[in-house]
Amino acid sequence: MRLLAKSLFAILVTLGLAFPSQAIDRPLSEEEIQIINDISAHHSAIEQMAGRFLQLDSAGNRSEGIFYLKRPDKIRFKYAPPSYEEVISVGKGFYVIDRKERSKFAYPQSRVPLRQFLSDQIDLFSANITEVIKTEEMIAVSVADDTPAGPVSVTMIFNLETKDIEQWTLTEPNGNEVTFSMYDITTEIDIPRAYFYLPNFD
Repeated sequence: MRLLAKSLFAILVTLGLAFPSQAIDRPLSEEEIQIINDISAHHSAIEQMAGRFLQLDSAGNRSEGIFYLKRPDKIRFKYAPPSYEEVISVGKGFYVIDRKERSKFAYPQSRVPLRQFLSDQIDLFSANITEVIKTEEMIAVSVADDTPAGPVSVTMIFNLETKDIEQWTLTEPNGNEVTFSMYDITTEIDIPRAYFYLPNFD
């Protein structure tokens, strides 16, 4: 698995090894609770979505591509050339595909925390929220857990007006960060089932 897909895959799976961790150390305001519930409802109502993504890590590595999401359970991240890699979920697991090397690596979907964003019933309060920061334009919701490798956290940034998720950042136990941003997003799309096809390299 090469670095760029490994970084995205880390965002998807690292918290899947989690055990209970410290929750937010202050009561949320009624406004914050309402906003987070509105975000959950907004994303639950989106059945299909497509757009572009930009991935950056602490080492300065940069990669781009396109993504397709079809709820429930289906998502595809396709990296731009010269990469041959993709990350695909079809409901039974997440797969890292390398079409050049004709390889496929699987990870159980039940152990992927961000799988909740593939559900048609999203509830951010089901995660371990550790921090909420609100500005005039955005709200950042951080979730964190302990893993065998140490504490990890994911901070999700939502547009306060549209409630869309615009970015999330994974902080690994060693302090390294991977940031994933989405743009040029459309929900007015009918994504063909073939876009979530898993190749058979046997």
